[in-house]
Amino acid sequence: MSSSWIVVIAVLIAVFGVAFVVGRLVTLRAGLIKAEAAAANIDTSGLGLSDTGPTVLHFSADWCGPCDAVRRVVDQVCRELPEVAHAEIDIDANPEAARRLSVLSLPTTIIFDAHGRPRYRTSGVPKVADLRSVLEPLLA
Repeated sequence: MSSSWIVVIAVLIAVFGVAFVVGRLVTLRAGLIKAEAAAANIDTSGLGLSDTGPTVLHFSADWCGPCDAVRRVVDQVCRELPEVAHAEIDIDANPEAARRLSVLSLPTTIIFDAHGRPRYRTSGVPKVADLRSVLEPLLA
């Protein structure tokens, strides 16, 4: 085998290795709930937010497979915490709401406090325990 083939094979192995590591890191971050930076003057009208308690708002679409899993997780948490409201927005039917809230991928879930301020955000499917852990302090 010539040295040029060895170099080509080594480069291909390196590229696939880097792609694997990057893909793994992206996968590990999916579903993590992150605190939302203080939002200045976000128009939340028409989003279906509750004014008596926190609201879990998630963006979905008919073609989004993981959105069904988010719906199940959110429904379960809202059954366990009845003070928490739940709203779902179809990104195809309401793209303006997605633009206002900078939703770039599906599924995206945003947790709002009782004052309509976005407090937490996640892309991907959140874990039930993680969602509950960020909602419970908002109920106090």
